Amino acid sequence: MEGSKDRVWFVTGCTSGFGRALVEVARERGERVVATARRPEALSDLDGDDVLVLGLDVTEEGAVEPALDAAVERFGRIDVLVNNAGVGFVGALEEATIADLRRVMETMFFGAATLTRAVVPRMRAQGAGAIVQISSMGGQTTAPGYSAYCAAKFALEGLSEAVAAEVAPFGIRVLIVEPGSFRTGLLGRSLQAAPPLEEYAPTVGATRAYIEREDGRQAGDPAKAAAAIVQALDAEAPPLRLALGADAVDAIRAKHEALRTDLERWAEVARATAFDAQPPGGAR
Repeated sequence: MEGSKDRVWFVTGCTSGFGRALVEVARERGERVVATARRPEALSDLDGDDVLVLGLDVTEEGAVEPALDAAVERFGRIDVLVNNAGVGFVGALEEATIADLRRVMETMFFGAATLTRAVVPRMRAQGAGAIVQISSMGGQTTAPGYSAYCAAKFALEGLSEAVAAEVAPFGIRVLIVEPGSFRTGLLGRSLQAAPPLEEYAPTVGATRAYIEREDGRQAGDPAKAAAAIVQALDAEAPPLRLALGADAVDAIRAKHEALRTDLERWAEVARATAFDAQPPGGAR
C-alpha cells in the first residue's frame, strides 16, 4: 500500500473529524480522494482534480453501488475504503428506544458492512486494497450510557476481524482503528441523547457530565490520527487493530487484563463442562 498518486481513497463522513483529516492528508501526499457526506454541500471547499465529492447516506443501501461506480468512473479504481460515518449516542438502554438502537446500528454497523461487502469484489478483481474501519476504544471497552454506541462498535469489530481473514488471500487488508477522545464533533453536533431517567443519574449521569465537560477539550488531534492511520496502512507488517490516543491504549490494556483475570479465575470451572468420559466399551 505504498502511497502514490495512483492510490484512490473512498471516505465516508468527510464533513469534519477523522474523515476530513484523512481527505486532507491523502491530498497532501498527492493521492486522490472520493469524499462523501450526507450533506455534500458541506464539502464545497474541496475543489480540485484530485477529489470527487459525492452525497452519500450510508444507511441507504441502494445509494452505495452508484457511489462506488461514480468513484471508479472518475478515478478508475478504489484502493482504500474508509468507513468513518458515525453518530454519537448517550443513554442507558432503558432510556433509549429500540428505534434509537436501530438508528445507531444502521449507521455504524450496517452502513459499514454494506460498503465493505460492495467494495470487496472490486478490490478482489484488482488483487489489492485496504478497508479501514473507524471503530473506537468503545469497540472493546464500555461505560454506562454507551450501550447503543458500543453495541455498534463491538459488532463492527467482530465483523471486521472475520472479514480480514476472509479477504487476506485476495491481497486485501483490514485495519480496525480504535480512537480514544479526539476533538471531533462526536460529543457535540453529532451527539444524540436519550431523555434521562432519574434512576440512572449516578451511572449514566456521570457519563453525560463527562461529555459536557470534554466536548471541545479532547486531547486527541484528528490530523495526527489521520497521519497515524496512513503510517499503519503503509507499514510492511500492518496491524489488524490500531488504538489511537493514550486513553485508548490504557483503557484497552486494562480491559484485556480484566478479561485475562476472569478467564484464569474461572478456567477450571469452564474446562469441567464436557461430558464425562465413557469407560472402555461404552459401558457404565
